[in-house]
Amino acid sequence: MKEKIKSNALYIVIALVLGFLIVVPILTVFARAIVTDEGAIDFADAIATICDSDNLETIGNSLLLGVLVVITSTIIATPLAFILTRTSFACKKWLDIVLMIPFMTPPYISSSGWILFMQKRGLFQQLFPWTGSASEAFFSLGGLVLAMSLHVFPFLTTILKNAILNINGSLEESAAIYGAGFWYRLRKVTMPLLTGNYAIGALLVFVKTLSEYGTPSTLGKRIGFYVFTTDIHRYATTSPIDFGKASSLSSVLVTICMVLWFVQNYITSKHTYHLVGGKGRKSEKKSNKKWVTVLSAVYIFIVLLLAVGIPYFSVIATSLIKLRGYGLAAGNFTLEHYKELFVDNSKGIRAILTSLGLAASSATIASIIGVCVTVCIQKAKKWKNIIQSEALLPEMIPNIVFAIGLMIFWNKIYKAIPLYNTLGFMVLVYVVMFLPYAIQYTSSSLMQIGPNLQLAGKVCGGSSFYVFRRVTFPLLFKGVLSGWMMIFIISFRELVASSLISPPNVLTVSTFIVREFEQGSVSVGMAMAVICVLLTTTALIILNYFVDREKE
Repeated sequence: MKEKIKSNALYIVIALVLGFLIVVPILTVFARAIVTDEGAIDFADAIATICDSDNLETIGNSLLLGVLVVITSTIIATPLAFILTRTSFACKKWLDIVLMIPFMTPPYISSSGWILFMQKRGLFQQLFPWTGSASEAFFSLGGLVLAMSLHVFPFLTTILKNAILNINGSLEESAAIYGAGFWYRLRKVTMPLLTGNYAIGALLVFVKTLSEYGTPSTLGKRIGFYVFTTDIHRYATTSPIDFGKASSLSSVLVTICMVLWFVQNYITSKHTYHLVGGKGRKSEKKSNKKWVTVLSAVYIFIVLLLAVGIPYFSVIATSLIKLRGYGLAAGNFTLEHYKELFVDNSKGIRAILTSLGLAASSATIASIIGVCVTVCIQKAKKWKNIIQSEALLPEMIPNIVFAIGLMIFWNKIYKAIPLYNTLGFMVLVYVVMFLPYAIQYTSSSLMQIGPNLQLAGKVCGGSSFYVFRRVTFPLLFKGVLSGWMMIFIISFRELVASSLISPPNVLTVSTFIVREFEQGSVSVGMAMAVICVLLTTTALIILNYFVDREKE
């Protein structure tokens, strides 16, 4: 009985702490939208803000952009998914890694690369001067959709690819025996079986598009196309600051995302097929026709050129150009911008060190909390769903909305807890925002550990802490390390939260890049972008090295 009381007390404490750190700031966003400065509830201001013509245009722009990005991503990802499962390229495992590069690249860096490549007197016009000003047509809604689609299509590709691999090849063979042609089998057999998985992928892409700040803030502003994130950011950072309007738009954004989650769950529940069972299953035959292989190779080359080649070429080339007016001319390349970044520009060094410190601190604290929460609720029944729902809630809420909620809440309690507007507050925001990664990676490892090992340790006289330290944690370490590295990488390059909550005169890598780009020191900003990509790539290589060692 005493043990049960202690356990329930622990679960209550965890639930209250997570509620204080996660749930209350989110509720603060909704409260700030309808509660006046005098403390009265008034929906008039919120309704007026939402119904304002400019804000209605912003909401319409966001929804239109989300739909267009989903359509474009589908057009890009669907052929890739079939190529990676039904052709000879299915054996090329390196393609899975290469096709994830666009997602691992910060969107504000990719969009900056596209701007440098397609702008007036940009790299495209220098390489192909006979095209005139044709490249400048990129600066339109179509260009924005393309840039964002090239960042998120790996989501959809991976989901569709895994779904296709689970389809039993005998299903299509049966249809073929009864005389169904290729397109009929595709329309009547394969596509219906992918509906539920596609709904999940499309929702992820749509929500990711609505939540994205990097590309709309760099490319969207340039063409005068404003969306939720850019307007929320403007209301929260530009004088006169208006948290009420920021909260109203944030509430609309959260409501749309939550509705989409329910719609996706409904579609998935209605179109879920159990394709993997205990019976043997036949893999679909892979086409080895030469013309299929050639077309597939051309398609993969085009996708990689657009998603990886152009952005990275632009960023690296710009970081090496001495005088931008001379462009890609012989003798106009230098490493001085990297020297300026590390030697002459103390702000650049401080930005790197600040980002490294924030990322390492956030990843470590989030991993510790993630392990504690996951292990503590392992045997919980009544409290497990509540605690998990609280801990994973940041994953469903756009980062900018969550950052706004944390800003408003911690600003309100500043006199009691003077943490707001400090580096400690930045660490807190990162920890809370990215805690779901730590919990998910730890949970996935814990699910693979049977209870017998822990019971054996206790039978042999080990205390709960001893068993955790010598048995459970070593088996969890790989998952914890993977979660730590993922949080480190995302925190290191985080833009929207950094731009909102950074104390005065504090720059991170992301805000440094954007500031230099906007102020005209493009080459220095792109040099920092190269450093950012190299550091995150090195972190992934180190992670893979340790994971491979664990397998040996």
